This record gives sequence, C-alpha cells and structure tokens, in this order.
Amino acid sequence: MRNIIKIVLAILFFICLADMPYGYYQLVRFVAFIGFSILTYQDYQQGKQTEMFIYGVLALLFQPFLKIALGRELWNIVDVIVGIGLIISIWKQPKKSNT
Repeated sequence: MRNIIKIVLAILFFICLADMPYGYYQLVRFVAFIGFSILTYQDYQQGKQTEMFIYGVLALLFQPFLKIALGRELWNIVDVIVGIGLIISIWKQPKKSNT
C-alpha cells in the first residue's frame, strides 16, 4: 500500500510539470495531503521518527486549506524533487528478513 501511494503521488507530481487546469493542482494538493498523512501515520505506528517528520512536513506543504504561494517555477522544482524522492524511497526500503 505504501508503494502504491508513493507511485501515485510521484506520477501526479510529474504531471504537474505540464500546463494543466488549476483544478488539477487543487486535486493534487488534496491527494498529496491525504497520501502524506497516511504515510506519516504509518511511520508513527512503526516508530520511524525521521520518515514521519519528512512526510508530516510534506503533508503540511501540500495541504489544500491554506495556499502556500511559491510561484509556478518553484512549485515545479518542489514537485520534481519530491517525486524523485518518493521513487528513490521505494528502492531504498530496508529488506525484510525471513526469520
């Protein structure tokens, strides 16, 4: 489930680089807020403090209630960095032992 959330969010962020209607960006903010909130809660349950903090900050950054005006260029940079970070985090997960 975690990987699905990360992949969906990464795809949504990369699509943000195209010239989309404003409603799409609002949808992305809402979906990102929910996705990052879920990831934050899961990391809280697993005791992963660093990841919990990162996803919590991202949930606040993308939250749809109070718009954070960074400008289109800066938002594009944020979208790319977060999208790449999400993809990398899928492959950097610690391997589960068989014991």
